[in-house]
Amino acid sequence: MSFTERKLLKMNKTNFEELLDAGVHFGHLKRKWNPAMAPYIFMERNGIHIIDLNKTLVKLDEAARALQQIAKSGKKILFVATKKQAKEIVSENAKSANMPYITERWSGGMLTNFPTVRKAIKKMISIDKMATDGTFENISKRERLQVTRQRIKLESVLGSIAEMNKLPAALFVVDVLKEKIAVAEAKRLHIPVFGIVDTNSNPSIDFPIPANDDASKSIKIIVEYITSAINDGLTERKATRDQDKKASDSETTKAPVKRARKTRARKTDSDFENKTEEQSDNKIEDKVE
Repeated sequence: MSFTERKLLKMNKTNFEELLDAGVHFGHLKRKWNPAMAPYIFMERNGIHIIDLNKTLVKLDEAARALQQIAKSGKKILFVATKKQAKEIVSENAKSANMPYITERWSGGMLTNFPTVRKAIKKMISIDKMATDGTFENISKRERLQVTRQRIKLESVLGSIAEMNKLPAALFVVDVLKEKIAVAEAKRLHIPVFGIVDTNSNPSIDFPIPANDDASKSIKIIVEYITSAINDGLTERKATRDQDKKASDSETTKAPVKRARKTRARKTDSDFENKTEEQSDNKIEDKVE
């Protein structure tokens, strides 16, 4: 049984109450709903839509399994959450999984114009180099201040994706309605989108997770579950690579032994052939005599 299967089983048995306590089931006012979310709505109470937590668990497991496989393959997953109550939660969990994240303003073209983003990242790296190689000492105080301010601005927007050398394999967003530009760019590039979808949003993404996307407790329990699955995928990847390396080292160690055996075998065959030829010659000589 995989980590996600154990996690889902535990959540189904004991953590359903935690989902309720976290307010995962609370949607928006009925008048703000998106009709496309109807399959995920359990009921309406006091003018507020209630999300079906059984379907939340199913969709959460589907998303976790898929993200686990992406992480296992060694690809990157970009987390996006620019709303105030989700920033810290997402940044902490993304860091724990060594994944890139955006918690400040999403810059248009972050994905569709990625080469330009890479140039900005290189600019930030070059400024860092200037600070360490002594270049700052050879420029005026005013120029140094301007460059430093530029570095801070780049850091706030691009700092968390500085090591992302290529487009991510998937996008995880906390609020698909707020992050609609990011979602649109990912769809345009055929990048799978995973996200928390509230009752006022359109669930037409690859892996929608119906849940409250406003309450910090709800966001935390969903994001932590997803991050656990990603970390499990990374652990499986490391275990597989260690096993492959061990097998490779074992083969390397066995190679000289195999060569020695083959050499001995060839020598034995040669000795046998020589002995056979010698016996044959002796028989011929006996007959001649």
